Amino acid sequence: MDRRTFLAVGITASGGLRPPLARADERKPTRFPIACMTLPYSAFPLGRSLEGIKAAGYKFVAWGVTHRENGKDVPVVAPDAPPATAKELAARCRDMGLEPVMMFSTVYPEAKDGFDVLKQRLLQAGAAGVPQVLTFGHTKGGNKALWLDRLKKLGPIAADSNVTLVVKQHGGETGTGEACAAITREVNHPNIKVNYDAGNVLDYLDKDPIPDIKTCADEVRSFCIKDHRNWPKDEDCGPGFGEIDHYKLLHPVAFTGRTMPLACENIFAPLVPRPTKPEDVDALARRAREFLEVVTAGLQRADR
Repeated sequence: MDRRTFLAVGITASGGLRPPLARADERKPTRFPIACMTLPYSAFPLGRSLEGIKAAGYKFVAWGVTHRENGKDVPVVAPDAPPATAKELAARCRDMGLEPVMMFSTVYPEAKDGFDVLKQRLLQAGAAGVPQVLTFGHTKGGNKALWLDRLKKLGPIAADSNVTLVVKQHGGETGTGEACAAITREVNHPNIKVNYDAGNVLDYLDKDPIPDIKTCADEVRSFCIKDHRNWPKDEDCGPGFGEIDHYKLLHPVAFTGRTMPLACENIFAPLVPRPTKPEDVDALARRAREFLEVVTAGLQRADR
């Protein structure tokens, strides 16, 4: 089985967690592909972001939103682009040794064009062999009935594309993992699941993400890695720079037998200005990867 098939099968696998009292040696460790989003490199061209992510030691990449190209913000993949465009970008990444594991939808499910854009994103991801498409709700809250209707219709499309549509926390009515999981459970489709963004839970709602993830761990299929500090300044930051305990965060999903990408969305240091040189972003990307490698290796070893 090649890497692309391995990721697609692992990430779209369904089923609940094993009973909490099962012995560690009877459970299969979760596979945590550590990816860097291109998002931290949005001020630079996409090509430079991919080069930096590769140079920082990553084998996996997640596609962000836009990049600065010749003085303009250009989408990584436009919402209305044909699937072949995403397929070409995926080939470009793989030629560099980077496996794409996730792409932003760039649209809220409740948006006027939400269904059409999400459908197109699923088709793009399917053509590209990207296993997950990421969406999230508006910070002011959404229309639950509309969410359910659209997500139920998108489930079969996602399955046909061999893609999982994952919903992450973004304030409002879907600001917690518990709230997102309540929706995905009601949708009840193996290709509509939860992405967990602990930084957003702590940031938007000032809620501790550790108890929250325990309420939705069986629905989680990936993470947007983002830390957060409330002191001395209210600010998002890279993993290990904030107040979130990543050992406790990943513990509830450390032994699922699934493939669960950890996509670094924020890698920056708090309290200091963000880098203006891509080389300095590379250094922060490398630090985030190394931190997560230490956490996942130690967590799964400690449980055995």
